[in-house]
Amino acid sequence: MSADIKITVIDREGLAHPLVAPTDMNMNLMEVCKSYELPVKGTCGGMAMCASCHCYVESDHQLNEPSDDEEDMLDQAFFVEDNSRLGCQIFMKPAFEGLTVRLAEESE
Repeated sequence: MSADIKITVIDREGLAHPLVAPTDMNMNLMEVCKSYELPVKGTCGGMAMCASCHCYVESDHQLNEPSDDEEDMLDQAFFVEDNSRLGCQIFMKPAFEGLTVRLAEESE
């Protein structure tokens, strides 16, 4: 069984990036994006404290409910939609094969 999944990240210009993400390294979406040099800052290092990895889940995958910390941070973020999540809180796992996310606009 492969420890890698295929996901798609749509950047802020609308370009889709097909990525391969390992599921056996406890990586989150923010870290995967950074490893492909996509424009995700992850200023807080994945602690759900900055929203610089804000994204929109475009596929129908069932994610864990956001933690209180994630919800608090999204309450302060710009351009929040119903499908908003923090990339640092989406950990890669086999069930996310085919996951599609779109990077949120950056705040000014």
